[in-house]
Amino acid sequence: MFLSNIDQAVSFPVETLFFFNVQEDKKSSTSDITERIKKATSELLIPYYFMSGRLSFNSETKRLELICNNAGISFVSGTSRLALTDLGNLSLPNPTFGHFLHRPGLYKNLAETTLLTIQVTRFSCGGFCVGFLTNHAILDGKAASQMFLNLASLCRDGSLKFPFIHHDRTYIRARNPPMINFPHKEYIKLPKISSLATAFTTSYESSPSPLIFAKKYCQKLFNFNAKSISRLKANAIVNCSTFEAIVAHIWKERTKVIFNDPNDFSTVLFAVDIRSKISPTLPDEFVGNAIITAFATSRVIDLVSNPISFGVKLIKGGKERVTEEYVRSVIDWLELYKGIPATSNGNFYVSAWWKLPFGDLDFGYGMPTHVSPIVSGNDEFVLLLSEGNNCQHGEGGGVNAWISLEPEKMNQFETSIFNL
Repeated sequence: MFLSNIDQAVSFPVETLFFFNVQEDKKSSTSDITERIKKATSELLIPYYFMSGRLSFNSETKRLELICNNAGISFVSGTSRLALTDLGNLSLPNPTFGHFLHRPGLYKNLAETTLLTIQVTRFSCGGFCVGFLTNHAILDGKAASQMFLNLASLCRDGSLKFPFIHHDRTYIRARNPPMINFPHKEYIKLPKISSLATAFTTSYESSPSPLIFAKKYCQKLFNFNAKSISRLKANAIVNCSTFEAIVAHIWKERTKVIFNDPNDFSTVLFAVDIRSKISPTLPDEFVGNAIITAFATSRVIDLVSNPISFGVKLIKGGKERVTEEYVRSVIDWLELYKGIPATSNGNFYVSAWWKLPFGDLDFGYGMPTHVSPIVSGNDEFVLLLSEGNNCQHGEGGGVNAWISLEPEKMNQFETSIFNL
């Protein structure tokens, strides 16, 4: 199966956990939850047959290919003597979360690595956790969330929530000949990054172990409640979204502790959905990567000495830059240079997880108590998570920012992040 240039640029594992609480009087009803999810998975793999395949690197074309060879997925079941409440606050970084998702491909080559791993862990209280490991080259956040919702729907009532699976990526194939009309500093050419430890990796290299980052960085969760978000928006002066206000603030405060030279350039990267930006438009149920990397950049001294409105305007400009011609230019640039997002040299990528409908997953026991990525501790990512599932993927609620930094820099960052 053809993988687009956008797919090629984001080949790395994504790990997601869904925790479900069950009332005491329904504890026994989850005794067969693993078998029911396993059965639903077998039904899911009929329309999502390509998830049973393997990635392969074609040395002649220098491209990843999806080989639909029905090699299978990994399905793991587990039980825990702990109750769900014994895990404490699920929203906080927790090293034990790694036990709830088997990592079969961490040290294997592409041909041995499954594209989908599911682990179901049942707790002594009857609650359970469903962990997913996917590869971003196959599914972006929206496509992954739709697949998870389809699995839950099959388990709950035997039908697909999103029955139309569109995986044809030829709509976003490069032009012939390629036409690059923008500089695309948001990506970096492969020869320049081959020796760096990064979550974004080359097509022919495996992603680094999370342990590389876990030993170097500390992780902390910073809560922006509705009141603090309102204050940030007021300080921005210009009309802006929650995303723009929070990212502008984090970008400014993070830049203060990361960069020493005031004349360096600091860049924040973020995803923009292109489903509706190109012609013909991609269907809403498109399975693949329909996102490109947008960016905002500034000299360090300009960013840190100006009010938050300065960063907000730059972020808005980065989003507005993404027109159809810009998207086509990105695809063509990736065709020639086969690069990845430029998160090196102190730059970072913000992922707005709270906008995805992960909180809508229901296997028959209601919405999840908590949804969380398993974060490696890499400082090149900042994840924006929902403060609570009741305000998932919407404006108006609080947002948790999951940030990793070196310990000394984290101490500095903590002292200023809430100076709103």
